[in-house]
Parts: sequence; structure tokens; C-alpha cells
Amino acid sequence: MKYKAPATLLPDVTAGWCPGCGHGIIVRLLGEALEKLGIEEKAIMTLDVACGSLVMNCTTLNSIGCAHGRPIIGAAGVKRVRPNDIVIAQAGDGSAYSIGIESTIHCALRNENILALVVNNNVFGMTGGQMSPASLPGQKTTSSPAGRDVAKFGNNFDVVKTLKEYDIAYLARGSVDSPKEIAKAGKMIEKALKKQMDGEGFCLVEILSPCPTNWNMSPVDSMQHIRDNVEKYYPLGEFVDKGGKTNG
Repeated sequence: MKYKAPATLLPDVTAGWCPGCGHGIIVRLLGEALEKLGIEEKAIMTLDVACGSLVMNCTTLNSIGCAHGRPIIGAAGVKRVRPNDIVIAQAGDGSAYSIGIESTIHCALRNENILALVVNNNVFGMTGGQMSPASLPGQKTTSSPAGRDVAKFGNNFDVVKTLKEYDIAYLARGSVDSPKEIAKAGKMIEKALKKQMDGEGFCLVEILSPCPTNWNMSPVDSMQHIRDNVEKYYPLGEFVDKGGKTNG
């Protein structure tokens, strides 16, 4: 079967992600969904300073670089001044659940009509693989070389447990660990974009993604690690699927 990449991807540009990183897959899924819905020309991305910032190097999408932890609140601001555009915030787990957790929670509370696309690889990737709020109990990182000690640092943060009772439009978690799950994740992104088009409110799609470099694993082993370990703490699925009153 012949595959045609979405036109939003620049074919002759090297993005800069490490081998085996899931960011490239996720950007492709976003591009496919935007093209399918015919809204790629209306899309605006807000990006963090971390690994996700490399998106602007390899796509034709309009993008805005935000301060660390601020792409979700940045997206809310863009949407309020450009309500007819489609606004996507891309952030890592360190951004969305640590320095930017207040933006994540309060944008959800206000039911801002945006898509928060969170790439969860259980570490602060760009800065050297430090422990993030989403790091698993016992996970070894550069700032927790003996493993995450729950007694000292608490349990991992699960955004689904926090947001599932909120009056938001959509909350889902996918993965890029296999072709089957990649296809499901693409459908989640497409559904979230459609909900924004319909003015239903805040959508958050979290994608479990490998970080072979900071996990000290091969790309293949990283995918298996997601299936065997990460998904035990972060089950996949759709958890909120409804419309709601927005502020837009």
C-alpha cells in the first residue's frame, strides 16, 4: 500500500528528534487529521520550548513559541482573539503537568475551546531526562537514579483522574506503541479537532510516547516498555466525550 504523507509535513527537513522518538508520529497524525477535516490552513499551534518546539522546523503549520509550561494557556489566548481558527497546544508531560499544571487545570475549568495535545514520555526530555510528575513509581531518571521514591516524591500524576469529572468536551489517552494504537490515537485527535470546530469546548488528548534516549532503551524496547509497564499506570481509552458551554 502506497502512503502519502500529509502536505503539512516538510519532506526535505530533518526535525531533530532522537531516533525512535514518538513526536514525529504524533505530528503526522495531527497533519492527517487536519487535512481530512480540511482545516489545515486555519490551524495555529502553540508550542513549548522543549522537544515539541521542533514541530515548527518540519511543518507548514502556523505556530507560536511559548514560554516553558505556557502553550495551553497560550492557545486559550489565541483562540479568544481568533475564535474562527483551530488552535492546538502541544506540550510534554513536564510542561503540562508540572510548570504548566495551573494552565491545564484552569483552561479545563473554563472549558476553553482548544485542543491540548500532551505527549507523555514520563520524563523531562529536552533537559536531560529528569523525573517529571508523570514518571512511574520506581522509574530511574537522571534526577532519581535510584528510582522514583513514592514516599519522597509522591505517586505519578494521572491527568485523567483529575479532569474526568470536569465539564469539558473530550478527554482521551492514546499511544504510539503499535500500528493499531497509532490508528486509534489518530482518530482521537480527529475527534477532538471536530469538537473544537463545533464549539464544544476543552479537549485534551494525551499520547503515550517513547523516549529511547532518556529511557536508555532501544526504540523497539521502548515500545514494548509502553505496552508492558507504562499502560499499567496510564490505561488507554476515551474518558470524557460530551459537549459543553464554552467561553469563546
